[in-house]
Amino acid sequence: MTATRTPGLPVIEAGHLVSTNPATGAEVGRFPVSDAGGVAAAMARAREASSLWAELGFAGRRQRLSRWSALLANRITELADLVNAEGGKPQAEGIVEIAAALDHLHWAARNAKRVLGLRRVRGSVLAPEHKAYLEYQPYGVVGVIGPWNYPVLTPMGSIAHALAAGNTVVFKPSEYTPAVGQWLVDTFASIVPEQPVLQAVYGLHDTGAALCRAGADKIAFTGSTRTGKQVMAACAGTLTPVLIECGGKDAMIVDSDANVDAAAEAALWGGLTNAGQSCVGIERVYVLDDVYDAFLARLVARAERLTVGAGAGADLGPITTPGQLDTIRRHIDEAVARGGRAVLGGPAAVQPPYVQPTILVDIPEDSAAVCEETFGPTLTVRRVSTVDEAVRLANAVSYGLGGAVFGKRNAMATARRMRSGMTSINATLAFAGVPSLPFGGVGDSGFGRIHGDDGLREFSRPKAVTRRRMRSLLPVMTFDRTPSQVRQIVRTVKLLRGRAR
Repeated sequence: MTATRTPGLPVIEAGHLVSTNPATGAEVGRFPVSDAGGVAAAMARAREASSLWAELGFAGRRQRLSRWSALLANRITELADLVNAEGGKPQAEGIVEIAAALDHLHWAARNAKRVLGLRRVRGSVLAPEHKAYLEYQPYGVVGVIGPWNYPVLTPMGSIAHALAAGNTVVFKPSEYTPAVGQWLVDTFASIVPEQPVLQAVYGLHDTGAALCRAGADKIAFTGSTRTGKQVMAACAGTLTPVLIECGGKDAMIVDSDANVDAAAEAALWGGLTNAGQSCVGIERVYVLDDVYDAFLARLVARAERLTVGAGAGADLGPITTPGQLDTIRRHIDEAVARGGRAVLGGPAAVQPPYVQPTILVDIPEDSAAVCEETFGPTLTVRRVSTVDEAVRLANAVSYGLGGAVFGKRNAMATARRMRSGMTSINATLAFAGVPSLPFGGVGDSGFGRIHGDDGLREFSRPKAVTRRRMRSLLPVMTFDRTPSQVRQIVRTVKLLRGRAR
């Protein structure tokens, strides 16, 4: 645990994945790599355990998940320290992440029966002899491929809802955060020791590919759009359904009647929390001309006070993946080369493994800093004349994950016009912390939903049942129909459906 390596870069040594701290290079842990055979073995164990977990029913699973949630809550600082050691995230940000994850876990456990349980639904007036029932049954085994930037919150969005729905889970944490994944699996096993209901497999991309081909009943993936397409291709051969949550290039619109101070504070946190390494982080800000100068001044003044480093009091930690530094550098360099201005930070802000807060203005809308996901502590700010212009520019990219609007009179209408799966009004990222709301995007941001009722249904399949309760008044579903009865069916259809209503 004391060896020093290239900061943040995972390596394979003697069949083990070695995880290191992105700031110091100190080894955090090592975990056995699962090849295709190892993944298949984990899938077989999960398949065997699925009967136990499903048979517990909603009440039994709720009790187990509630105990797991309590355990995580009582050890929250321990887990936050591990998130910090492995990913570099400041402890305070880690605590906020874990608290949100626990809220979603608690909600999923409590609401699974209401959302998924057997219930009677409305039948047909043409066939009133049949009662109709609907329930949502678990798929069986769900494979979850998680990211490194929110190693607790994001995979928990899939894991919690999959478990609450009655599935077992095989979890591949990111190769950058395997220790966090193992910690989650170990704590769950202490609550559910009978069978491996939640397991982890470790490795690089080939392990993820093996999981896609191992016979899971569904795969939930969070990561880049490029890798998401590869996951879909790998699952296509077996018609394995997928949930794909990819990146974003989220925009924030600041209307002329917005609270400028609140907007600047929210834009800064929404864009730079976790050193900007957030799929739903704000990366672009479109500000109405009336408040542009005041907003920019307040934004820069706040950003100048942020501290960067590995210490306990730092606001921003290191960039977790070394390769992302090249992307951030390229976006800043190109923006400045094409006539943009860095009113804070700039090309010199990239100081591996850190990036200082950077605010760019007057950037061409077709530049990489505006069109591509930067995933760093940068913001582009643009002056616009109208809300219509702001909405048009916000919707011009291929991504469509989250977004934000600051304003009063037209805020709701503006939020609804943004092409995104989620939008916060007078806040940023707020939707991610509301357990009843679905989370997911459109376009290059993927499809499918975690969280909320939709998140529970995402990990279950609808099962429809009818039950005859009396003889048929109209013999619709039989060959034993007389001409007179057919004429009666025609008269009934015309009576019930013959007029538009």
